[in-house]
Amino acid sequence: MKKYFFLGIFGALAMACATNPITGKQNLNFVSNSELFPSSFQQYSQFLSENKVVTGTADAKLVETVGYKIKLAAEKYLTYLGQSQYLKDYRWEYKLVDNKEVNAWCMPGGKIVVYSGILPITQNEAGLATVMGHEVSHALANHGAQRMSAAQLQQIGGVALDAATSGKSESTRQIFSQAYGLGSEVGVMLPFSRSNESEADKIGLTLMAIAGYNPDDAIAFWTRMSAKSGGAGTPEFMSTHPSDATRIANIKSLIPEAKATALKVGTIK
Repeated sequence: MKKYFFLGIFGALAMACATNPITGKQNLNFVSNSELFPSSFQQYSQFLSENKVVTGTADAKLVETVGYKIKLAAEKYLTYLGQSQYLKDYRWEYKLVDNKEVNAWCMPGGKIVVYSGILPITQNEAGLATVMGHEVSHALANHGAQRMSAAQLQQIGGVALDAATSGKSESTRQIFSQAYGLGSEVGVMLPFSRSNESEADKIGLTLMAIAGYNPDDAIAFWTRMSAKSGGAGTPEFMSTHPSDATRIANIKSLIPEAKATALKVGTIK
């Protein structure tokens, strides 16, 4: 009986693996976009209703402009990869929130928030594109769904795995809130793993380049971020991220590939 139990678990794990179109990797994923996106959109709306959204300013306009360019870059890149349908259910939105935290995030389905506290570090349009490209990449790579799926595995413990794949609508909402830390002081910043962070850096540089920005400018942003984190502890934006030196070195090594991909795909005019 125990043998068949574990065979069932491994079989369910195999069925739950999905290939991400932008990374080409197979990842554990119990949560479909049809379940994830409605919760994401609802939580996004709730967050905006509970926080001060900045509108009508030059900074707010810049967030919208950069967000739109990154959106176009994502669409162009996925079309190039033959995966244009992947974004069909995205509902893009870009908001600036009055908050002194050094933070930004993109929820599943293209819902983006930039905190005003990060703007002194982004400093310019290219710096903001570095941040927004990185955060959008977390959504495109399904890092949130991966984390939620891992949470489901932890939740079920020794129970048969089919419990996680049946009647999961209600449990999905609960895990969504837990995985994204909704209702906490830091909003919905998701502490991705270091491997997820490095993957988002790589995709983000590519999106940045396709959007018409110079990915070399990402080095300047992360250098400023490093100076910020070194002066007063680690900002929430940097939690669980690779070390500053490691990240900057990795980004330098990834820039040539990002530029080469942008040349193949074409840039946003």
